Amino acid sequence: MPRQQSDMLSLGVLLVIIALVLAAYAAWIITRLDEVPALIIALYGAWTIVLAGIRAGNPDKYGRGAYSTLVMGILFIAFGGAWYLYIATANVIMSIVLLLIVVGVLAVATALPSMRKK
Repeated sequence: MPRQQSDMLSLGVLLVIIALVLAAYAAWIITRLDEVPALIIALYGAWTIVLAGIRAGNPDKYGRGAYSTLVMGILFIAFGGAWYLYIATANVIMSIVLLLIVVGVLAVATALPSMRKK
């Protein structure tokens, strides 16, 4: 998929995610206003993972790779999830634990293929 189409698609998905989260807040499905940005970030991370799958099937020659996009999506979900977890539980330690586990697993997953080549 050409980059400009992908960018326009991502903008459209972001606007839909924002609209859905705000509608959920207006319908009292989401009860606190500070949960809104955390959920937007986490849901956009899910879209970024889908975008990584699209890029894997049709990679750009000079663009960001599918693996890099996948990692970015996982980090968005982890950050949004940690933020939401902090809001829901008021326990900053659990949020930090979630972020450290995700970053650690990503570091191991990134290092393993380079270790097998040697």
